[in-house]
Amino acid sequence: MKHILVVEDDSKLRNMLVDYLAQHAFRATGAKDSLQLRQILSTDPADLVIVDLNLGQEDGLEIVRNMSTKSDAPIIIISGDRLDEADKVVGLELGASDYITKPFGLREFVARIRAALRVKPISHDKVDRRTYRFGEWTLNIKRRRLVSDTVGEVKLTAAEFNLLVAFLKAPRQVLSREQLLSASRVHNEEVFDRSIDVLILRLRRKLEQDQSNPKLIVTERGAGYVFDADVLIEDRLPVKFA
Repeated sequence: MKHILVVEDDSKLRNMLVDYLAQHAFRATGAKDSLQLRQILSTDPADLVIVDLNLGQEDGLEIVRNMSTKSDAPIIIISGDRLDEADKVVGLELGASDYITKPFGLREFVARIRAALRVKPISHDKVDRRTYRFGEWTLNIKRRRLVSDTVGEVKLTAAEFNLLVAFLKAPRQVLSREQLLSASRVHNEEVFDRSIDVLILRLRRKLEQDQSNPKLIVTERGAGYVFDADVLIEDRLPVKFA
């Protein structure tokens, strides 16, 4: 049974969502703020997290930012008063996989949760010690660590990491938006193209010397994107003792 964590400071709405999810074959837990969220996650990992943007004195976007760098669990934002496209784009940029505006129907709410759960993040073998090298960059899969010879370590969200790995596994090949959607586990039917394009922009900001003239992640109009670089893969197998 999938564990859904609902972060909402409105106790009435929080309890209603938790009860409704429980009626639809989910194990749901409620949290009123980031403190309760951390306490729950320390002992009970979530398969998906629902985050309201307005949590009293807290900004839900900070929770999204922190969660996306520490977990592959999909994050769905809910909001009743921050409805501008800019707010939606920022939420997606920070790692959310969907953005639902209030008021919303409970059936749609559950449908979006199920859709987000169906999009699986890239799974890496527990003993995968491969290192990818391209240009001045090195990506260590096991440590999820991206390092540049000139600027040092660069932090990646879970979605950015998965997207970069998808590119590195298929250099100089055209990858469609559908393939990149699956690889990065971003899912939002309303902003499908924008979701992928925003992720591409985020990676370009971190990898490209000139974002206006990208050399690594190149757009193939009408087809998708190409990672235009030679990629060297080093396999570091674990040592086995007789």
